[in-house]
Amino acid sequence: MDVGTLTIDEALEQARQRYLEANPASHAAHVAATASMPGGNTRSTLHFSPFPLTMAGGAGCWMTDLDGHRYLDLLGEYSAGLYGHNHPVIRQVLDAALDGGWNLGARGGCETALADLLCARFPSVDLVRFTNSGTEANLMALATALLHTERRSVLVFDGAYHGSVLSFGGGRPVNVPHQWLVGSYNDLAGTERLVSEHAHNLAAILVEPMLGSGGCVPADPEFLQLLRRAADDTGAVLIFDEVMTSRMSAGGLQHRLGITPDLTTLGKYLGGGMTFGAFGGRRELMSVYDPSSPGAVQHPGTFNNNVLSMAAGHAGLRQLFTAEAAEALFRRGEQLRHQLNALSSEAGARLQWTGMGSMLTAHFQTEPISAARDIQPQAELRELFHLDLLDRGCYLARRGMVALSLEIGEEECRIFRSAVEDFLERRRDLLTA
Repeated sequence: MDVGTLTIDEALEQARQRYLEANPASHAAHVAATASMPGGNTRSTLHFSPFPLTMAGGAGCWMTDLDGHRYLDLLGEYSAGLYGHNHPVIRQVLDAALDGGWNLGARGGCETALADLLCARFPSVDLVRFTNSGTEANLMALATALLHTERRSVLVFDGAYHGSVLSFGGGRPVNVPHQWLVGSYNDLAGTERLVSEHAHNLAAILVEPMLGSGGCVPADPEFLQLLRRAADDTGAVLIFDEVMTSRMSAGGLQHRLGITPDLTTLGKYLGGGMTFGAFGGRRELMSVYDPSSPGAVQHPGTFNNNVLSMAAGHAGLRQLFTAEAAEALFRRGEQLRHQLNALSSEAGARLQWTGMGSMLTAHFQTEPISAARDIQPQAELRELFHLDLLDRGCYLARRGMVALSLEIGEEECRIFRSAVEDFLERRRDLLTA
């Protein structure tokens, strides 16, 4: 059957069958995993049908699965894999940290060095504390805001993902029971009304300067400026979740935009590829965690300062993700997104790429996107795109998300563009119907 005459259902059936036949070892690994984990899974994001790949290893920006297939890693561990796989600088400091011992139950030298770097880079961060994940960082930032204001309501936005118990993008989340006010992202008038109605009890405004998991949708600067004014006017605490967007410059998206929140949450690559989170902000807010002060707020955590994250995080920022490297990565991603959108436009295809800098997401529509509510599901086309790109040796998220690592250069971008161009030609009838 001519691929150009296939229906979406027929094309998907062929792609699934091809995937099944090509990946018997990953299939077997998935089946075996179901005996001890629900659905063979302990991280929901990594599941996709008919079964996820199991990777055997990686080097640079390339990975190899159990069946021996080699993939260009365009997902970058959902933005946490900024340094690629097994970078020699990171490996060297991890080896040294292991040689010195771990689980010491005491302060370590690298935590101060990493804290100093974060405070120097991010405009909002006078003082910082470490956690184990971005989820924990956001939970602690919210706790700080509620303690400071002695209020209860938290304004968040549709499509946002602030962690495994702080999800506002649909589905069936298991969220912590704060008094949530869910506004519409990039909706200035609606946000003003919501803030006005709840000003007396508004403790915090928590926002991603660009929706990450929600589709790589950047916030309009005017929207973020409105939130800054709203926090000032009501006494609420403005929290920027920069767990993903911190890579947009050496000082995050707040530095690039010139908009300073009261608190910032961090995570992902800032631990050098190890488990990591952090929250920091104005001295007035963060000083409550000073354990030498009367009435200090407790913030324990066995692995907050684990030696691997501290060492890898410090080495990554000091030696690899310099201000110059951050700017070069931002420009590379901007160029790639513009090139991909040009390919779609030339093909007359229902495909656009949103995002900023080194993070972008594919959407199978031509209508403009300014919020999660604007995104059309198009699950079948997303699945077909994912399977076709895997067949071409390009690994990205099923939802179409890409996060470039420092290891990806012009040649790797060319490989990706070629794979997308092939998809546009191969599936032309489905994308122009």
